[in-house]
Parts: sequence; C-alpha cells; structure tokens
Amino acid sequence: MTSAPDKTGILLTALALIAMLVSLYLVFMYVPTETTMGEVQKIFYFHVPSAWLAFLAFFLVFVFSVVYLMRHEKKWDNLAASTAEIGVLFCTLVLITGPIWAKPVWGIWWTWDARLTLTLVLWLIYVGYLMLRYYMVDPERKATFAAVLGIVGFVDVPLVYFSIRWWRTQHPQPVLAGGEGSGIEGPMLLTFVVCLATFTVMFFALLRYRYRLQELRDALDELHDRVDHSAG
Repeated sequence: MTSAPDKTGILLTALALIAMLVSLYLVFMYVPTETTMGEVQKIFYFHVPSAWLAFLAFFLVFVFSVVYLMRHEKKWDNLAASTAEIGVLFCTLVLITGPIWAKPVWGIWWTWDARLTLTLVLWLIYVGYLMLRYYMVDPERKATFAAVLGIVGFVDVPLVYFSIRWWRTQHPQPVLAGGEGSGIEGPMLLTFVVCLATFTVMFFALLRYRYRLQELRDALDELHDRVDHSAG
C-alpha cells in the first residue's frame, strides 16, 4: 500500500472548494431573488443537487452490488459501501433542507405526501444497509447480504423521482424536465448548473477519500490477521 499523496483526491478537493466559493457567490450575490417565495427559494440550489447526488450514489451502489455478486471481488464491495455512506449523507441533506424550505412556503415542516414519504423510506433503507454492514461479522455474508439490499433498495429511487408525476402531492411539480411550462432560464439556470457541478465534484472527492480509507482498513485487518496467525 503506497503512502504517496493522492494527487487526484487533492485536485478534486481543490476544485470542489473553488467551485463551492463560486456557487455561494452566485446564490447569494448574483442570482435574483425569486418573486413568489423570496430568499428561502435559494435553498433550491442546494436541495435539488443534494437529491440528484443521492440518486446517483444509490444507483452506483446498485451497479457495484451487481458487479460484486457476479465477480465476488472485494473492491466492488468496498465501492458499494463507500458510495452508500455518501448517498446517505446527501439524502440527509435533502431531508434537512426540504423542511427548511417548506415551512415558509407551505406553512408546515412536513407532510406525509408521496415524495416526502418515499424519500424518508429511501433514507431508512440505506441507513439499514449501513447498519447491516456494521453489525454483521462474517465478511462474505456481510458483502452478499449488503449487495442484495443495495440492489433491492434502489427500487425506491425511481419511485421517489416519478412520485410527483404519478400522484398529486404537496411537493411542487418538477422545475426541470417537467414538460411544457417547466424550466428555469438565465441567471437561475446558470447558478443551478454551477451548483450541480460543484456538488458532483464534491461527491467524487468524498468517494475517492472514502474508498482509500476502506483500502487502508482492509490492509490493517490483513496485518492484524498475520500477527494473530504468527502469535498462534
């Protein structure tokens, strides 16, 4: 295991920091205030990218889990575990920023409509996924059971995405790709694209570091096993 600096991780971190500064400037200094909702609408530029990155993370968990079940190689299990943790982080941000946005606009922090409820279920599924990985001892059984849960749990992602299209909900209709009459333009679109790019770079920086951390943990476990074997 090399101890050389992770140049890719450093580059991604630097890009994420610069992009975040640019995003904050655009959100609070450049983009105009939305006429109906006022300043609270600016949460949109953090809430929606968090949701998309949570979806991306859980999709990658699905992909890595399928590959692991096909090949039974440790690296795919590590990638699935690392991505799931980051997905739970972004999904948590969605569940925090959503009610902060909802209270001034809807007058309530939470309502059990389809999208909100399914998003909470999604969060609970992958929190359960992480708990399964934490409490199971046997490495192969843990990886296999986690892979199955990672695959099955992904079913909730399209349900969350299409819920506001299939059912009438308190949650507003999609602003982007919502059909005729939807969409944003000008400074709002530019700011959203920059924020989405920023969160995406941040996602891959976190994934890079989390995966390397898992590799170091595996190397440490292997070293402990060798020491125990030698002592025995």
